[in-house]
Amino acid sequence: MPTSQPSPTGEAEAENTLAAIGEFGLIERLTKGRRPSAATLLGPGDDAAVLAASDGRVVASTDVLVAGVHFRLDWSSPEQIGRKAAAANLADVAAMGAVPTGLLVGLACPPDSPIETLGALTDGLWAEAQSVGAGVIGGDVVSSPTLVVSVTALGSLEGREAVTRAGARPGDTLALAGRIGWAAAGWAVLARGFRSPVAVVSAHRVPEPPYAAGPQAADAGATSMIDVSDGLLADLGHVARASGVRIDVRTAALTVPERLVDVGAALGIDPMHWLLTGGEDHALAATFPGEVPEGWTAIGTVAEGEPEVLVDGRVYDGGASGWDHFGR
Repeated sequence: MPTSQPSPTGEAEAENTLAAIGEFGLIERLTKGRRPSAATLLGPGDDAAVLAASDGRVVASTDVLVAGVHFRLDWSSPEQIGRKAAAANLADVAAMGAVPTGLLVGLACPPDSPIETLGALTDGLWAEAQSVGAGVIGGDVVSSPTLVVSVTALGSLEGREAVTRAGARPGDTLALAGRIGWAAAGWAVLARGFRSPVAVVSAHRVPEPPYAAGPQAADAGATSMIDVSDGLLADLGHVARASGVRIDVRTAALTVPERLVDVGAALGIDPMHWLLTGGEDHALAATFPGEVPEGWTAIGTVAEGEPEVLVDGRVYDGGASGWDHFGR
């Protein structure tokens, strides 16, 4: 499983590797001409960045992506990997009810990494950050035998109270914003050696989190919220345990897209399993004490009882409830 491009053999190619230009040469190339976000008072180039925090509070989240574990360069382009790395963190900020303001990026790279590859990866990070009005404000580059991307996202609550996993209450309605199951279906397609349907594969390569739905839910009085990164059932389990409640998901409220039905039929997989347990779409799940806001879909209920997640009133018996890095 390739984690970097083959080592260059020509002199011209050798000049375009990380080993040739060094850490600071790379940083200069990756940051030159970049336009900072409105919240950035001082961007890359000094000992640390300075970011405005007018709310007086900063929301922060970090994810680490390792080549061969979280992404493959034979499955995704460097630009897509950058977008995905940014999205995973920006969605966490949105899940707290905050608006993203900046990204800090750490790159661990093999010395023979082509500058073109790292540049494209950085382009993806910037593109995804700027889609929500944020930017890359700093980071670090180190040598490593494997390509590793570490991203820290920062955000502002803009006067809102943070929406945590611990606030769900009996009687609340469970709702979802964004799509689920697509990234898992895309992974299944790629794992079988196929590259189509394009829309399904693209969902694995670059997620489409509903960033604006996070602050919207907070404004609408959401009692709890979470980014669906490891699988709907697995992540709702965190909410159930943190809130001390029982959550019941209604499959009748989950629409299986026709494209996933087709892929499931071709691969011999029930597509509902992807919706319930597939991660990396970075949808948002939240609980509301009253009416569900526009753009959100009610998919279940919250009740008293032993903290657990049920599917149509029963314990899910269709396999693992989601991704676990250290599970066996």
